[in-house]
Amino acid sequence: MKTTILSIAMTFFALVTFAQEKNKKMTFDVNGKCAMCKERIEKAALGVKGVKYALWDIPTHQLAVIMDERKTDAMKIKTAIVAVGHDTKELKATKEAYESVHPCCRYREDNTDDGADH
Repeated sequence: MKTTILSIAMTFFALVTFAQEKNKKMTFDVNGKCAMCKERIEKAALGVKGVKYALWDIPTHQLAVIMDERKTDAMKIKTAIVAVGHDTKELKATKEAYESVHPCCRYREDNTDDGADH
C-alpha cells in the first residue's frame, strides 16, 4: 500500500514539474538595418525582466528570444523594442522613438540591409 501511494505521489510530482516549463523560445519580426540596430534591439529585449536570451538576425529581421513565461510575455518585449524606435508586426514605434535612432538606421524610408556597412 505504501509503495502504491508513493508511486502515485511521485507520478503526480513529475507531472506537475513538467507542466510548469518556465522557459519559452519564440521568434518574431523586428524592423531594422544594421549592427547598431541589432545592438539596440537586443539590449531592449534583454532589458525586459524574464528575458534570458535575445539575438536579432540582420538579414532575416528575426528576433529569437528565450523568456521566462512566469515573468514576461511577448507583448512586453515588443513594447520595449518599439520604445527604442523599431517596429514589429503588431506594434509601431512612435514618431519620436523612430526619429531617435541614428539616421542610417531609419528603415521605413529604405529597408535595405546595411549590415555589411557598419
